[in-house]
Formats: sequence, structure tokens, C-alpha cells
Amino acid sequence: MKWTKQADQKSLDNTMKALNENGVKVIVAESARDAKEKALEILPHNAEVMTMTSETLRELGLETEINESGKFDAVKPKLYSMNRETHGKVMQQIGAAPDWSIGSVHAVTEDGKVVVASNTGSQLPGYTYGSPHVLWIVGTHKIVKNLDEAMARIYDHVLPLESERAKKAYGVPGSNVSKLFILNREPNPDRITMILVKENVGY
Repeated sequence: MKWTKQADQKSLDNTMKALNENGVKVIVAESARDAKEKALEILPHNAEVMTMTSETLRELGLETEINESGKFDAVKPKLYSMNRETHGKVMQQIGAAPDWSIGSVHAVTEDGKVVVASNTGSQLPGYTYGSPHVLWIVGTHKIVKNLDEAMARIYDHVLPLESERAKKAYGVPGSNVSKLFILNREPNPDRITMILVKENVGY
């Protein structure tokens, strides 16, 4: 299937070069296990870390490792312990600007653009500006030629899979591409790191 095929070396090289030129530091992992190890090497011990909802993090075991190991100041468990009716604004503020935001994206173009689709938009504040450190872990099957292919990947491949997940997880009719974030360039070259994985992880 087109959307699950790993990028070839030429495509990977072009993407890495473009991402670096656009202010995103790129690290290549040979496998899912390698990606997990590299992520844990990057995250400082006791750092404040927010795990964004991500099948990639779940599959790698990073969601559990970060939120349950006690090695990090995990934000997600704090949010789960709070009452949204009485602390909704505080929860939004905490989730919008953690020291580290970690998750994945839905498409990366060969000319170095990054695309994230979201229903609620909860992960977008940290990704776009709020977090001083962002770590994305992305299978190279998410590399596409251009933004047109990125949109097609999101609507034809990611949305149906995410809708099925949402139905099972939350009992809702499905998901939506309510909000889209397109990163053309990161002005702070030290802010975003992307681990590109030569193995299919996530959608």
C-alpha cells in the first residue's frame, strides 16, 4: 500500500536535507527499538514531558515509559488527576506549554514541510510555539512528495484509522480533521528534533 511503504534512500536523503534547512534537527533510527532508545537518550532525566496522543508512542512503549516509570515529570498523569469542569483552564495551560512535547506527525514532505492533523487541537499549542523542546518520532512511510500528497495521506489513510481508534477508545462516531498544522520552517533551530524511523510505527 502506498501510504505504508517505507521511503527509499534518495527520498529519505532529500527529506533530511530539507528538514535540516528548515530548522528541524533530524536523527535516523534503524528500527523501532532504536528509535525508543534514541528518544530516551534525548529526554533529560526528570524533565517535564507531555506525551501527545500518538499511536507511534504507544507502539514504541514510550507512552508507558514516560508516564509510569517515575524517571520524568510526566504531565499526562497530572492532567488525568484533575477535574475538567473545575480546572479546565488550568489543564489547558499546563498542556499547552510543557517543557517537552513528544509525539508524532502525519506527513513529512520531501521539501521539508511537516503536517499534523487534529480533531481537538490539544497537541498543537505545544508543537507550534508553547514548548521550548519538541520531539517527533516518525516512520519514513510518512514521507510524501509534496503537500498535495500529504493531504491525501491524511484523508485517505490516517483519518479512517484514527476514526476506528476513536470509536473504540471513546465511544464516539469517529474522528475529524478539524485542525491542521503545517510547519514550513522552525525559526529556532534547536527547538524541534525529529527521529525518522526505518520501520513502520504509527499510522
